[in-house]
Amino acid sequence: MSNSTCSTHILVCPFPPSGHFIPLLDLTRLLLRRGLTVTIVISAANLPLLDPVLSSHHYSLHKLLLSDPDHSHSPSPHPLITEVIATRQLFDPIVQWFKSHPTPPAAIISDFFLGWTNDLASHLGVRHVVFSPSGALGYSIFHMLWRDASEIKALNDDGDESFMLSFPDIPNSPELPWWQLSPLRRSYKKGEPGFESFRKGVLDNMTSWGIVFNTFEGLEGGYIDYVKKQMGHDRVWAVGPLLPDKHDPMGTTGRGGSSAVPLDDLLTWLDQKCDGSVVYICFGSLGTLSEKEMNALTGALKLSNVDFVLCVQEGGSSYIPSGFEDQVGGRGFIVKGWAPQLAILRHQAVGSFVTHCGWNSTLEGVASGVMMLTWPMGADQFTNAALLVDPLGVGKRLCDGGPDSVPDSVELARLLDESLNVDRPERVRVKELSRAAIKAVKEGTSVQNLNTFVKLLSEL
Repeated sequence: MSNSTCSTHILVCPFPPSGHFIPLLDLTRLLLRRGLTVTIVISAANLPLLDPVLSSHHYSLHKLLLSDPDHSHSPSPHPLITEVIATRQLFDPIVQWFKSHPTPPAAIISDFFLGWTNDLASHLGVRHVVFSPSGALGYSIFHMLWRDASEIKALNDDGDESFMLSFPDIPNSPELPWWQLSPLRRSYKKGEPGFESFRKGVLDNMTSWGIVFNTFEGLEGGYIDYVKKQMGHDRVWAVGPLLPDKHDPMGTTGRGGSSAVPLDDLLTWLDQKCDGSVVYICFGSLGTLSEKEMNALTGALKLSNVDFVLCVQEGGSSYIPSGFEDQVGGRGFIVKGWAPQLAILRHQAVGSFVTHCGWNSTLEGVASGVMMLTWPMGADQFTNAALLVDPLGVGKRLCDGGPDSVPDSVELARLLDESLNVDRPERVRVKELSRAAIKAVKEGTSVQNLNTFVKLLSEL
């Protein structure tokens, strides 16, 4: 990557949860490498995530540490809306900082949940750029759901969970059953202040100067073109997958937090396994299984012949049945807490990935060339799972994630065993897509888009 000599100052505003913060931090690292100066708005809780980047770019990366917003002043009908509205308390402190800074930012890059930063940028007279940690397809559906909120609500006013919602204007005309919409969206009430404030932020994003997506054109080219058409201009950049290079120490340590197990122990265990013989199982930083779901999964692992790494979050670790670890012996390695996911997926022993299909996990699986077994749980995960299975053909449905949906252990065991068959078409296809992802960020469309984006920023 060639460095630019520009010193344009950018303000980066992440949404705090790790699934949003980490990819925007990955983008920040690339902007710093190209010579930009970046100030990042950060809470005390996320400071440890910033430290590895700060140590490498201490001259050009600055932190704007502000007090955590008081959620008690932001009552709303949903926790996410409460959190988003609370972040608006940062508006005035950022304005004060901006006015006192000798070289204030020329642009603001913010997470797509922070739509209020459009008003902030307008108030300060600078450009506003949206960063989407979701893919272009997920973003398109998310925007349409809120843009047409009242009309969509009227289509299924009685709340029929099986009602099929179609999006004919989006490429490939995706459809979703009503139950796959987020509880936030299903409970929308027109005129309720919290809902309308959130909706305004979503709509304001489409008036931004530009949008940056953590995706690549070989994965979502048609959806990127659709967003450009909706925006009415071409300042829509697909710059992903936003992942550290495999030779970068950040690829194995320091990205996203400290591993719950010694990394050397985990890698040594994987080194003892044959290439492509291990199933990695993880449901993201927030996903947990119910007791019935965990029993079905662990029952399937006992019935199967696979070696596996099972990652469970603190809230779900208690559901692992007593004696399970002894029963699977050396076939299983269990991580209770944060796992170094990218290091695991990039290991040659890993052949398939049981995933909740969050966008970060989706991209990491694709870039690592690992077939995915889909088990979506909410948000854009159902859309991502459908994209992986069809039309991309790099995934297989493991569980549809429906209400009270618990997979059969015998069938689950069969699918786990079959996922490690080297001749499976999904494994062949994902290797091809992995090569396309690597090319995109090294010499292809993603690096070209990123360079264009930086050039335009430098001209501000």
